[in-house]
Amino acid sequence: MNFYNNTHPYYCGIDLHARILYVCIIDQEGKTLVHNEISDEPQKLLAILEPYIGNIVVGVECMHCWYWVSDFCDDIGVDFILGHALYMKAIHGGKAKNDRIDSFKITKLMRGGTFPLAYVYPKNMRATRDLLRRRMKIVRHGADLKGHITNTTSQYNLPPHRVTLKNSDARQQIQTHFSTRDPVVKRTVDLDMALIDFYQTELNKIE
Repeated sequence: MNFYNNTHPYYCGIDLHARILYVCIIDQEGKTLVHNEISDEPQKLLAILEPYIGNIVVGVECMHCWYWVSDFCDDIGVDFILGHALYMKAIHGGKAKNDRIDSFKITKLMRGGTFPLAYVYPKNMRATRDLLRRRMKIVRHGADLKGHITNTTSQYNLPPHRVTLKNSDARQQIQTHFSTRDPVVKRTVDLDMALIDFYQTELNKIE
């Protein structure tokens, strides 16, 4: 695990949420200069950071809405670092925990050289990475659906199907496989097939 150990005159730790930020700024001596909650408006964050631009680093814990803060810091010329959520255990320890405390702890980790770094993925590649992550989840869910069809075949002691459900003709063949079964069983398989059809169509677009 790599830790951020560059020194700066000022350190800004942000406890980041979808719609609010709790911002803490301390100096090299550890004196707290700013400790405020603001909404997720870039202009409000700029008003806080502006006096320190060129002498400050901003750090947040890696969670789903860090993209805009990273891009904002890049636009105004402020160093940005991302904390590895799994290794930021210091934030989650202690008897008391709230946004104010967490933002202060993030800042102290930065100043003390114990801020665990996560990779700041390049802006122009993030959407592609997110799409591939979604694709992976869809592929896994599709595999679950196909497994469910196989299990249903076994439950009703039907002949095993020896076709690849990736192919549309094979999926149509399987639907006729259950045509004489209980209508509810057939409806269950039809639902699996409908989702597989949809997923396969979308996956083909990605490929």
